[in-house]
Amino acid sequence: MEPLLVLTNLPDVASAEKLAHALIESRAAACVNVLAPCRSIYRWQGVVETAEEIPLLIKTTCAAYPLVEEIVRVHHPYDVPELIATPITHGLPAYLDWLATETDKHD
Repeated sequence: MEPLLVLTNLPDVASAEKLAHALIESRAAACVNVLAPCRSIYRWQGVVETAEEIPLLIKTTCAAYPLVEEIVRVHHPYDVPELIATPITHGLPAYLDWLATETDKHD
């Protein structure tokens, strides 16, 4: 089991919570944190944009990542959603075991 932390941002709380529920209900993720709004500044199609976004922290595994990506593509309102995964190299063993158990159908 290789745990991952996946990051994405959504335009509002309703779409963030909808995506979070879809990820948990499908067992693609063990936990999704819906964070407080943040201000994002980025370049899109040659124009500098500023937007308020809702960050999600998605805890999953490498085996479940393809399903995470599929669900994000279906539920995310952006044409090109941010989706970044980073390995979790250390953590409380009991927590990492729980993460693996909650996504076990993908291992």
